[in-house]
Amino acid sequence: MQPSRVPGLRGDFLAAERAGHPATSGNQSCTRSEHGTMGTRAENVPTMTFLSGTPAYPPLETPAFDDARALLNARALCALVFGPPGSRRFEVRYWDGTVEDAITSAPYTLVIHRAGALRRMLLPPNELTIIEALLSGDVDIEGDVEQAMGMGDGINARLRNPATLLAAFRHLRALPKQEPIANVRALRSEHTVRGTGGLHQPERDRAAIRYHYDVGNDFYKLWLDERMLYSCAYFADGRDADAELEDAQVAKLDIICRKLRLQPGQRLLDVGCGWGALIMHAARKYGVTALGITLSGAQAELARARIAAEGLSDRCRVEIRDYRHLGDIPPFDRMSSIGMVEHVGVGNLPMYFGALYRALRPGGLLLNHGIVSVSEARPKPRWDFLEKRIWKRDVFLDQYVFPDGRLGPLSAVIAGAECVGFETRDVESLREHYALTLRAWLTRLMRHRDEAIALTDERTFRIWRAYMAGSAFGFATGRLNIVQTLLSKPDDTGHTEVPLRRSDLLSS
Repeated sequence: MQPSRVPGLRGDFLAAERAGHPATSGNQSCTRSEHGTMGTRAENVPTMTFLSGTPAYPPLETPAFDDARALLNARALCALVFGPPGSRRFEVRYWDGTVEDAITSAPYTLVIHRAGALRRMLLPPNELTIIEALLSGDVDIEGDVEQAMGMGDGINARLRNPATLLAAFRHLRALPKQEPIANVRALRSEHTVRGTGGLHQPERDRAAIRYHYDVGNDFYKLWLDERMLYSCAYFADGRDADAELEDAQVAKLDIICRKLRLQPGQRLLDVGCGWGALIMHAARKYGVTALGITLSGAQAELARARIAAEGLSDRCRVEIRDYRHLGDIPPFDRMSSIGMVEHVGVGNLPMYFGALYRALRPGGLLLNHGIVSVSEARPKPRWDFLEKRIWKRDVFLDQYVFPDGRLGPLSAVIAGAECVGFETRDVESLREHYALTLRAWLTRLMRHRDEAIALTDERTFRIWRAYMAGSAFGFATGRLNIVQTLLSKPDDTGHTEVPLRRSDLLSS
């Protein structure tokens, strides 16, 4: 069956816009027609649900409002913030089944589930409210979720025009205000750890780490590799990231151990050890004795069980310990910090690296593997601070994913390490590798969608879906980077245990 067309809408809402009034339904009717310029109405469209599953928040009694008038205002608003239909890279489908086509083959469709969805999504307009519309089920993405993560940039750019902002506000005010949905904004406080102490104090850091990592070991098992490595993999090919993930994670473990030039009998400390994969690999393949530390009870419990199951208890152990409390342990020969530095805070980097420096013997090596912000290293416009506050840039991650996490530039990481005595010996960017890793994780999460929701809930699934897709977009577009930095602690004579060339790293 051919989709129907909605005649007369283009002239109606554009005329209303020129007159300075929100679009109203007037005498227009949404009858079927084979011709039209604005969009299509799909026949027999079922009630939309997030990712074709059971709605997380079943509709209650539908409030009274003029649906035709709401549709006209919603479409006028989309023309303002996304560009006119037919000029966009994506399709838009409204709650009644009306579809607006893309200029070319669309990588994704923005699905607007409710008449008042855009009001909640864009009033006030900022990055957080846009993502929260995805979390609440007001809107959804069908297709390539990663590509959809660039939508906010387009909205931000268009709404910088005062005339566009004013016109959008009029249409937003004309959309329904009250609808029976979950108020995600009211739940933000549920996702913070700010009541547990001062920023980056030990108690609050423990709460922040546990908030993210104690979502459940079974949840992580759904989409991580079999060793449960929750950090960037090291790909050889990358054409099928999902299929290659297992091998790429083993390759990552090997390149870390080889950069550290691990030798049998050495003592290794892994700070932020996760579920123990690195220390087990280093003990099994390189003959070291390893200690992993974490603040997550769930991680420590599973890591200990896995170490025991592999018969490595005499060479590996995991403790719940803060990096600030290493003074009672003899110095280590080698250290690794994989995905830990992001949780420390830029201002605390000297303290963090100072604690590790004191716990490392002279001549020893530290491999730091962490995400950095490319934009933080670039010159900023005069009003960047104000724009960041208004647009709530990165607040989603702070509120729902990594409480208190702050990314700094690579220069801050190196400066924080060198100011306490470390020497930088090797730096390697793995940016493209992390985009591939995140795509593999997202593919696996989507494959196990029903199990993920059963283990957690619909909203948690949506949070992780948005987080993975947004992060993949950030690495793919060069906004984020992940860097392995090899640091040495020279002894009194300046000696470090690093060879003159990197040829040992390049050999297979």
